[in-house]
Amino acid sequence: MTIPFIGLLLSIAILPLAAHKFWHHLKNQALVAALFSIPVIYLCLVHNPHLLYTGLEHYISFVVLLGSLFIVSGGIWLKGDLISTPIANTGMLALGAFLANFIGTTGASMVLIRPLLFANHYRKHHIHIPIFFIMIVSNIGGLLTPLGDPPLFLGFLLGVPFFWTIKLFPFWSIALVILLGIFFCIDHHAFAHESRRQQIQSKSDIPVSLKGLRNLGCLLAIILAVFLPSPFREIIMVVAALVSLRITPKTYHEANGFNFDPILEVAILFLGIFITMEPTLEILYLRGAELGITQPWQFFWATGGFSSVLDNAPTYLTFVALGQGLKLGGSILNLPEAILAAVSVGAVFFGAMTYIGNAPNFMVRSIAQHRGWKMPSFFGYMAWSVGILLPLFLVITLIFFR
Repeated sequence: MTIPFIGLLLSIAILPLAAHKFWHHLKNQALVAALFSIPVIYLCLVHNPHLLYTGLEHYISFVVLLGSLFIVSGGIWLKGDLISTPIANTGMLALGAFLANFIGTTGASMVLIRPLLFANHYRKHHIHIPIFFIMIVSNIGGLLTPLGDPPLFLGFLLGVPFFWTIKLFPFWSIALVILLGIFFCIDHHAFAHESRRQQIQSKSDIPVSLKGLRNLGCLLAIILAVFLPSPFREIIMVVAALVSLRITPKTYHEANGFNFDPILEVAILFLGIFITMEPTLEILYLRGAELGITQPWQFFWATGGFSSVLDNAPTYLTFVALGQGLKLGGSILNLPEAILAAVSVGAVFFGAMTYIGNAPNFMVRSIAQHRGWKMPSFFGYMAWSVGILLPLFLVITLIFFR
């Protein structure tokens, strides 16, 4: 039952390298996703249709939220050229981490990634910029509110108080200070190896202005819609996206290089992931207690490990259920706060470990590639994440989960 899921993950990792021309076409990605999904669909329909329906329900909510944020943010254009010195780039990542808590990691990623790429396109040594952007803006930055990342929103729907996640500020602040410090050092070193002409080009004299402000109303509608039950939530999000497409001048989309390929790629591949991962999640839910996970640090690493390769929202639900099964009690979700914090931080932070750990990762990668940036492969990105994030997570463990 887990073979199709493993096969799909390996295909996502290997085919872009082994068969780039084949994988480049969306219809071929859909073919691969369907190939691995069909056996799971058949087995679920025969033995447990509810499992399949639940997975598709989660997928629809997931892709509608991401799609609406992608479309609306694509209509917001930072006109001009940002300063692209190491200090300015570090400040942009810090701003993205802050915004992620209000417009979600997807919204912050889509608003900021295009101007950041454009500002640094002239540099020869710039591959680290979108990589750290994925780590900081697309994942770790969205820890402080249920609006920041889907797992936290699911926790809010289960009964976690809206402002409880503010208690995770120490995790957020330490992780960001370390990551922003590492980024600044790498970017400063890379910038020093650029030519004098390129260093002068970094200090742009083109004034920056924000266009497409009418889309902020659509963005606010999406944010407020998350508090509504389904299907009203999804209907309002779709309407907001359609209104955004209607009111955004074509020139703004062209300036942003906006097209639907990134969100279509996410929609296609994550449909296969949501279908094929259901048996794996069910096994964890039914037999997870056999893993012997009882301590907060174990929940942190176990939740994180599975969030790296599974969607972190259902993984969050699974390990919350596993913690409740320990019957330790607690004022929130019948869980000790230390375990709830470990599950929450693990789900959000470890989403940065792979391209498939969180949907914005795929979007950022796709946008960068469409703009001519040579992004690392699946395993190439993991070389960065293992080298940078795993030591950081060890520090988090020693400080908070001893």
